Amino acid sequence: MRTHHSILSSLTLAASLALGSFAAHAADYPTKPVELIASAAAGGGTDNMARAFTEAARKHFPQPIVVVNRPGAASSIGFTEVANAKPDGYKLGIITVNLAILPALNLTKVTVEDYIYIARLNNDPSAITVRADAPWKTIEEFLAEARKNPGKLQVGNAGIGDAWHVAALALEEKTKTSFNHVPYQGGNPAVLSLLGGHVDAVTVSPGEVAQHVAAGKLRMLAVMADQRMPGVFAQTPTFKERGIDLTVGAWRGLVAPKGTPDVVVKTLKEMARKAGNEASFRETLEKTNLGWSYGEGDVFLKQILGDREMFKGILAKLDINK
Repeated sequence: MRTHHSILSSLTLAASLALGSFAAHAADYPTKPVELIASAAAGGGTDNMARAFTEAARKHFPQPIVVVNRPGAASSIGFTEVANAKPDGYKLGIITVNLAILPALNLTKVTVEDYIYIARLNNDPSAITVRADAPWKTIEEFLAEARKNPGKLQVGNAGIGDAWHVAALALEEKTKTSFNHVPYQGGNPAVLSLLGGHVDAVTVSPGEVAQHVAAGKLRMLAVMADQRMPGVFAQTPTFKERGIDLTVGAWRGLVAPKGTPDVVVKTLKEMARKAGNEASFRETLEKTNLGWSYGEGDVFLKQILGDREMFKGILAKLDINK
């Protein structure tokens, strides 16, 4: 009959062997393709950035990094999958600004503390965009319509609690207006709905409407940034220029599940630093009007924590169910 001591010794030995095996595998990382979860639909800003990054990473990583789209619930479906993944470096995620918003709204159980932050890769402001044939030529005309007919103008976003939804809510609060908020499973579906005439405006990023603005199908009225955007948006004013003190943006970056071994994290950070600063990656972002903004993991986390507090302040004043 085995004694209590012998059973404990066996369990301890088994645990030690498992940890040793895990460490050995981590040291060999990566030995197979890596999944990168993009918590948004294909074709939007998050998806475009993720695919540009994986392409740039090919030169700096010995295994393919494969983008997998997990849209829905304002990103929380994809966020949760990454947070619950085995922390071995084979399932990573693109985290967006929604991580600083959703927990405050009780729309996800995932928190900032559930990840290890590899690098920030991108930063974009929100903007108000309408169809080119819309009757509003300026942001003042658009807001005047909203005041004249409260709740009538339909404004598309990328999901309830998404950054672009919060941007529209913040605009309401700043300008004493009221919109009819229409959620979609990502920025691209919202833009397609605008093109189809199903909503009056969207509050997505400039990158998600750039090709349609350049083609003359859509018109951007104002951008929620401190400075004007370059290129096709150079003539688009900021809200601050129009006397509305509003700056709301969205960042995106690379994370791993909490508990990922240090040796794997180190490999990922080295890869992300090289790929994130690769000329091809920066050029692709520029072509798609996505803002390049590389930042190391600790810098990224500091920004996230700061934004979490800022959004708490905004959300405390707003009715998120509108």
